[in-house]
Amino acid sequence: MTVTAEFLTALPKCELHLHIEGTLEPELRFQLAARNGIQLEYASTEEVRASYQFDDLSSFLASYYAGMEVLRTEPDFFDLARTYFERVAAQNLTYVELFFDPQAHTARGVPFDVVIRGLRRAQQDAQNRLGIRSALIMCFLRDFQAEFAMATLLESLPYREWITGVGLDSDERGNPPSKFAAVFARARAEGYRLTMHCDVDQENSIEHIRQVLHEIGVERIDHGTNVLEDETLVAELIERGIGLTSCPISNRWVSDGTKATEITELLRRGVKITVNSDDPAYFGGYVQENLQVLAEEAQLTEQDLITLQRNAIDISWAPPQVKDDFRAKLDTLR
Repeated sequence: MTVTAEFLTALPKCELHLHIEGTLEPELRFQLAARNGIQLEYASTEEVRASYQFDDLSSFLASYYAGMEVLRTEPDFFDLARTYFERVAAQNLTYVELFFDPQAHTARGVPFDVVIRGLRRAQQDAQNRLGIRSALIMCFLRDFQAEFAMATLLESLPYREWITGVGLDSDERGNPPSKFAAVFARARAEGYRLTMHCDVDQENSIEHIRQVLHEIGVERIDHGTNVLEDETLVAELIERGIGLTSCPISNRWVSDGTKATEITELLRRGVKITVNSDDPAYFGGYVQENLQVLAEEAQLTEQDLITLQRNAIDISWAPPQVKDDFRAKLDTLR
């Protein structure tokens, strides 16, 4: 049975792999540039979108970091997150765990406090006004030194109640998970939950997945579909209930396709895989569009999509009551 647009819209959604800086649409980029007296190199939003010509992770990251230059003040970060929440409210997103990259801001002189207070205020507004619950995951940039990550971790501690977990993102080449073992050990000791990116089709993908499972001790893996190259690791994911946060649309921008075949195989085998939007302003699809692309390419059923959302809430770090409420909404779709 073909999944209808009506069902996709009605489906309650939980998103676990969303970089809030990656939701900076060109329209808001121009607005914030004007607010902050910044002259962009582009004359229009169309020119900005036309510049998104990515063929690998590195070429994407260059545009991603360049876009952040307009984010300077607490209201900027509030507006960034507010705009995202308002957009996905129409897609029936009810719970999301937001990645944010503080080092990308502090490295250019924007204080940590400015970043997190703007995001926190937007979270509270979204919960009160839109009914969307959310959590923050602070990501370290793996192409910076581990010492910078540790300093950022320590800087985050006064805001510990506002941050649920920590992650690792940015350029994976030459930056294995083991580089940050001490940082993540300290984060665990401070009570943070742990995840890490193992991007698609990277050099040493399987070794990096092994490291995050055995040396870092993560609770889930972001991307990670290359795990299919090692049956032992697949079996371990299933046994331990460790989930993957896949992003179909972004996969086809930085690799050779959506990885729909791999996502579907992992789903069928009982891995708690999920579907998310990654950096939707750059890749052209929010969470509903990612589910639609996967459903069409892999010929998924409505029950498959429900299972993907059940996987997401199961591996989320949401409070028990939020999980129970989300599952109750899914049960009405049976």
